Amino acid sequence: MVSTTLQSAKPKEVFSSQEWEETGPPRRAKWWYSTFHTVTAMVGAGVLSLPYAMAYLGWGPGTVVMILSWCITLHTMWQMIQLHECVPGTRFDRYNDLGRYAFGPKLGPWIVLPQQLVVQVGCDIVYMVTGGKCLKKFMEIACTSCFRLKQSYWIIIFGSLQFFLSQLPNFNSVSGVSLAAAVMSLSYSTIAWVGCLAKGQIENVNYGYKHTSSLDFIFRVFNALGQISFAYAGHAVALEIQATIPSTPDKPSRVPMWKGALGAYFINALCYFPVAFIGYWAFGQDVDDNVLVALRRPAWLIASANLMVVIHVIGSYQVYAMPVFDLLERLMQKRLNFPPGIALRLITRSAYVGDKHVLCKGLYNHRGFLMAVSMSGSKGGVLERPVIEKTTPGRESEFDLRYCLLPVVQYLTALLGSMVTKKRKMSPPFRVMLHNDNVNKREYVVQVLMKVIPGMTLDNAVNIMQEAHYNGLSVVIICAQADAEEHCMKLRNNGLLSSIEPASGGCC
Repeated sequence: MVSTTLQSAKPKEVFSSQEWEETGPPRRAKWWYSTFHTVTAMVGAGVLSLPYAMAYLGWGPGTVVMILSWCITLHTMWQMIQLHECVPGTRFDRYNDLGRYAFGPKLGPWIVLPQQLVVQVGCDIVYMVTGGKCLKKFMEIACTSCFRLKQSYWIIIFGSLQFFLSQLPNFNSVSGVSLAAAVMSLSYSTIAWVGCLAKGQIENVNYGYKHTSSLDFIFRVFNALGQISFAYAGHAVALEIQATIPSTPDKPSRVPMWKGALGAYFINALCYFPVAFIGYWAFGQDVDDNVLVALRRPAWLIASANLMVVIHVIGSYQVYAMPVFDLLERLMQKRLNFPPGIALRLITRSAYVGDKHVLCKGLYNHRGFLMAVSMSGSKGGVLERPVIEKTTPGRESEFDLRYCLLPVVQYLTALLGSMVTKKRKMSPPFRVMLHNDNVNKREYVVQVLMKVIPGMTLDNAVNIMQEAHYNGLSVVIICAQADAEEHCMKLRNNGLLSSIEPASGGCC
């Protein structure tokens, strides 16, 4: 349990509360503000990939990992809430302040800031890519006759919205955006699991492990663990959210913040567990990495869900970006004597959003790697023990490599989880070929193609079917060998003649 007994000597350079009162926003947030801020930061589009993660873990291990992740991250959230006011009379409003207290004014920022920035900047990039992808899917479903824009253009459109929203000054001002995002996250999660429940189990559903090579299966298991871990992000902004809540000796901020965190984790459970378990129950090992892709019908509902994802990641982007904006603006004021105000916000925040535009243009095909890197520092762990020791009488807190054990494990899991993505990109490409069999009806062939191949549209499926009918065979998709074998097996299981062959083109 976190002790609040102060040592005889107070730490040096703990000015967080004074600085916040002078330059920060007023502390007038209610406990439910922390609920929807935390929901917005935690529940993301990654919830739609949880059934896919279950397909590589199975019912037993997958259920255990889901429950353990929920419990462990709730406990670490409780620790961070207690540490916010672990020193009487002082509020650690930023992770940087807590790091300076735990490890000293020089070493602390070097330990804490890199981890926090990796999480926040990485999540912003992931959300910008996700927002662009879902905007593209929404328009393709809602307007089939419209001109098809490249995905990079949709990312630019999504980022343009952030240029305007980023001018909102603080967490209090983005409360409305965050509330809308939290509602949308609960809505599209509900659409996902209710849609799976209504659709029911597919024919010959199989809950066995996917048939791949041993090495590829190990990589995919780590990738599944990374997907589940990424889904429980949100700790990287816990202190900044709690900083907006008023605190008195009779009612410290940890009371309403913990109440809000419990509400957020309850909503988290309503989103995650039904989607993961019902999605896996419905599709088994044949589930797609986005369960909405497997549903497909009705089209208007899937389009609505994609639009809800867009609204949600708009809010999530702002929640993760707000601490970065605060850091950049304080640096500009301290190093360049830049006066606070609209001009400072316009320059720093526009530069940040523009920089993310450039990164997204080069990295939007590496979303799996970005997700793994972002989740690597998202659970805390490096701060709790040294601060607890420092606030316990008779125990001095010196830097110890043991403090880094949990972060090291997180980074190793992240890197192993991302290796499957890297392995896919580097493996030789293969073509999945569809052969004309003159047995199956054309409508059935189109339905199977849309069911089996991720992202397959109706127009593309019709064109592939017609080419196979007139030419005897056609190329369905070009991808890595492991994925090609999986697609080919699914097509054959649905009664279509299919084969794979090496391709000279690039790998999708």
